[in-house]
Amino acid sequence: MIRERIKYIDKWIVPPYLALTLFSIIMVYSASSYSALHDYGNPHYYLPRQAVFVGLGYISFIIGWFFPFQILRKKGVVMAGIAITTFSLLLLLIYGREIYGARRWIETPFFNIQPAEIAKVMIIWYLAYILSRRQKKINEDFFKAIVAPIILVAFIVFFIYIQPDTGSSFIIVIVGTLMIFASGISPKLAVISGISGISLLLAVSQLIRHYGTRLFFLNEYRYNRFLGFWDPFTLAEGSGLQLVNSYYALGRGGLFGVGFGNSVQKTGYLPFPYTDFIVSIIGEEFGLIGIMLLLIMATLLISRMFLTAVRSNRPFDSLLCIGIASLFLIQSLINLGGVVGLMPITGVTFPFISYGGTSLIVLSGTLGLIANVSARVNYNKALKQT
Repeated sequence: MIRERIKYIDKWIVPPYLALTLFSIIMVYSASSYSALHDYGNPHYYLPRQAVFVGLGYISFIIGWFFPFQILRKKGVVMAGIAITTFSLLLLLIYGREIYGARRWIETPFFNIQPAEIAKVMIIWYLAYILSRRQKKINEDFFKAIVAPIILVAFIVFFIYIQPDTGSSFIIVIVGTLMIFASGISPKLAVISGISGISLLLAVSQLIRHYGTRLFFLNEYRYNRFLGFWDPFTLAEGSGLQLVNSYYALGRGGLFGVGFGNSVQKTGYLPFPYTDFIVSIIGEEFGLIGIMLLLIMATLLISRMFLTAVRSNRPFDSLLCIGIASLFLIQSLINLGGVVGLMPITGVTFPFISYGGTSLIVLSGTLGLIANVSARVNYNKALKQT
């Protein structure tokens, strides 16, 4: 069976994954060198850490690649995962480490754990399980079939939102919605729901613009993100600082960039250059060409995930792949949208490129699950052809 898993894996999944993760080691080192020297007296501080995270990510990928899927389909295992996830979020509110006004990390002797990253995948796993088992009910009575899953997901999203972590909670809502749309609802209902969702977002945006922090769900921290998005140059010394310096980095890079290690914006001008804004540093050092190569690799990887979902004839496997692929897609788009000013900055990192252990390890494991499904799909296809 191991030989079949290796032989029949989608050959277009592993190369872009390796390219992105290896590139992340280089770029995290370059983007963090100034901050590491200033904070720790060592410009190489983040280099070995990111290399270790990448190595652990490879182990996580292999585990997901060979993991027995029948375990993922067991109700007891799924609910235990939900319980552990909920407990970790509650623990975070009590003992979590607060950084820049957000309580998102649980400290360990080795590295910090970000429960929201685990929660994203847990929600995808849970929805793939519950929606694949309720496909008949969804066709018969859509709203009755999904009300219980939505309540559970909303409960978890609430705990993530109050950290505050708007980006992760928004990602979970969008990915969950896409999975529900893919679970067998009628095209008419999908279109109506999509239009309603877009209209709601536009309406909320206008409410925020007119009423600001008077809205019960919007504190000053979140409102400043919107102000910095709407008028960054007027607020260049405050809430618009990150976006303005991101523009400077991208503009300075031009077509071919200023060369590896030669970024100016990472030297104290652009906050979080090795996490949220690492794409800006890539643009400054490698130019538009560098960003295009990055997007080509990411697009190739995500498109193969969706293709695996389409080719799978098992509802659970297909929905799981759709959820994981949507997670990669939405998270990439939100990060890019914040970097170029198409949407408010949310603190969402770019998959496989930004610095961070929990995200890289968890996402690597989910990609391993995609590889697992692709190997089985290709193996079954080969059997039919013989």
